[in-house]
Amino acid sequence: MSDAVPDLDRVVKEIAEEMRQRPDRGEVASYIPELARVDSDAFGLVVIDAEGRVAAGGDSETPFSIQSISKAFTLTLALGMVGDRLWRRVGREPSGSPFNSIVQLERERGIPRNPFINAGAIAVTDVILSGHQPREALGEILRFMRFLADDSSIVIDEAVAASEQRTGFRNAALAHYMKSFGVIENPVDFTLGVYFHHCAISMSCRQLAMAGRFLAYSGRNPATGHSVVPPERARRINAVMLTCGHYDGSGEFAYRVGLPGKSGVGGGILAIAPGKASIAVWSPGLDASGNSHLGRIALEALTRRLGWSIFGT
Repeated sequence: MSDAVPDLDRVVKEIAEEMRQRPDRGEVASYIPELARVDSDAFGLVVIDAEGRVAAGGDSETPFSIQSISKAFTLTLALGMVGDRLWRRVGREPSGSPFNSIVQLERERGIPRNPFINAGAIAVTDVILSGHQPREALGEILRFMRFLADDSSIVIDEAVAASEQRTGFRNAALAHYMKSFGVIENPVDFTLGVYFHHCAISMSCRQLAMAGRFLAYSGRNPATGHSVVPPERARRINAVMLTCGHYDGSGEFAYRVGLPGKSGVGGGILAIAPGKASIAVWSPGLDASGNSHLGRIALEALTRRLGWSIFGT
């Protein structure tokens, strides 16, 4: 693109072309029927720097279901509402278990290990719901996403949300179990309804990278200079993303990519290069941990070529 940094634009387009040609694409999330229909050959990558310049490659404008990437934004909202009191209801440690594990939740008496596994995100959603009707809480989440991305066209994919509600038995079990310990305060059906719908928000790589900019610049929107969250909070959200953002594949992602990131089973990953850029990648095929297979490989290539790993070149 003409407004992008030339070298960065070249690197992004080269990586997108390399990923297009790779035969190993992972497996789409077939347990959610609507996601099973997504074209596994799709790939998009967008990098946005502090000046708002965009480098894009592949299917960068194609909307996809962001799924668990929404949990980075609901965590931000919940911390804004209740501050550090949130950590009484959810932990901050890596899980080392599948994202929908019930065994771990039982062992820890209903307190989810972190806000990015399903149980933790349901608990965070319950915090946002408190004092609101479900439609109001969902509207607040959607308005926040549109505000961050500066794009009012972002919507919820109702077909995906309905598909998740029809098949979300494990999430219902997690929520009811937490309810028995008082971790969930609202009616379980209300909390789950909001949870399924915010996971079904549909965004393109460009929109997602725009929405994540505040995490790359100490909580500030670099386009307006306005503070979204205090710098300390942005730093802490990034820390949890680094250690917990990819379920039981978080250590591998940190090892390979070296950036805070949050994945979703729709095949998207939001990655943050602090002080440098906000990055979004999408490839629907997943690895065994439920993270985008080619997305992780593409981000590893990007950080290696640009020297952007937070651990050094």
